[in-house]
Amino acid sequence: MVETTPLAENAASNERNIRRTTLPNGMMVLTERMPHVRSISLGVWIGTGSRDEQAEENGLSHFVEHMVFKGTTTRSARDIARETDAIGGNLDAFTGKETVCFNIKVLDTNVPAAMNILSDLVLNPTFSADDIAREQSVVLEEIKMDEDNPDYLIHEIHTANFWKNDPLARSILGTAKTVSSFDEAAVRRFHSERFVPSNMVFSAAGHLEHEEMIAEVTRYFGALAATPGTTTRFPEPSATPHITLRNKKSLEQVQICLGVPAPRVDHPDRYALYLLSSILGGGMSSRLFQSVREEAGLAYSIYSELSPFRDTGALSIYAGTSIEKTQEMLHLILEEFRRIKAEPVSEDELDRAKNQSKGNIVLGLESSSSRMSNLARQQMYYGRFNTVDDIIADVDRVTAADVQRLAVELLKPERISLTLLGNLGELKITRDDLTC
Repeated sequence: MVETTPLAENAASNERNIRRTTLPNGMMVLTERMPHVRSISLGVWIGTGSRDEQAEENGLSHFVEHMVFKGTTTRSARDIARETDAIGGNLDAFTGKETVCFNIKVLDTNVPAAMNILSDLVLNPTFSADDIAREQSVVLEEIKMDEDNPDYLIHEIHTANFWKNDPLARSILGTAKTVSSFDEAAVRRFHSERFVPSNMVFSAAGHLEHEEMIAEVTRYFGALAATPGTTTRFPEPSATPHITLRNKKSLEQVQICLGVPAPRVDHPDRYALYLLSSILGGGMSSRLFQSVREEAGLAYSIYSELSPFRDTGALSIYAGTSIEKTQEMLHLILEEFRRIKAEPVSEDELDRAKNQSKGNIVLGLESSSSRMSNLARQQMYYGRFNTVDDIIADVDRVTAADVQRLAVELLKPERISLTLLGNLGELKITRDDLTC
């Protein structure tokens, strides 16, 4: 029996016409009607990512994401590209730490053709041995390219040591050794175990009718057997405070990453955390941007970033500067940590951060593709759908005391991890240098 649930009804001025249906085989289908647009975005989300891989299969989620574009039982890779272009579609995919997504955006008149292409990719890849060998070379070049990018490399080095001995520490791309080991049997096994209805969410947003979309999804995905998924779930990791200095003499700048553990994605303090991050390094008016760039002139770019996951998270500061200015930069960052712990933020500064956050939320829901992603992520992480009004109310409830309390809890010297990448020379950093 198909179960359909209307959601987010009567949500005042920010009503979202969201509906949820569970097909008999267990696959969940989410739609949001946006009558004012002519596009429709369709996405198939797999509830697995790089943190759900065994060590020897690191990078397999990403590799399978690549491989489905190499051809299906009825289409070659060239056919997929030509048919997508023929309907003016934008076909894409990505792999994260916890999800894999395949998506396409088209005009509302081209949904049947788009569904045919998208479902064929997801369900019927051929995974030929020749294609696997060619794609291994492509991914190995991708790994080399990213290792030559200092912005990427500092993230990877920091993450590898921050979540040490846990799958979260591993690269989404995998390593040269693991990627080179993938064969047809491993790829097929991974696909058959993870790409099952109970581990999939279909999300669609745009100029659509829910029942028509259910008919399309049922046509292509309804015959899938209701087999249970076998995705591995590793236990919640513990962050490892570390100081890592990596010499790379070819770099003109020292790349800096400084981070602490933070709450999980659905934690009750998540909105206070967003505001704390915003106040520290979320924009041009943020404390770090003003003190480090505008007042001291130490960096072109400095910002904070949140990495929330289903059971944990991280709050990090990223910047780049010359070796001569590195210690002064660290001093200023830590001074802002001290200040936000010792003094409540002013109401004016808090209001500015709230307005920035609320603006980002509303602006982030203007396209059909962003709403399609928002639907899937809210279902997978929260199991419910928050309206814009709900989220704005939650942001507005955060007080200066909440932000200060969270800063005191998170920004502890003994919890700080620091990674430096560049031509470091004789630079030495100890735990005493991270007092805040």
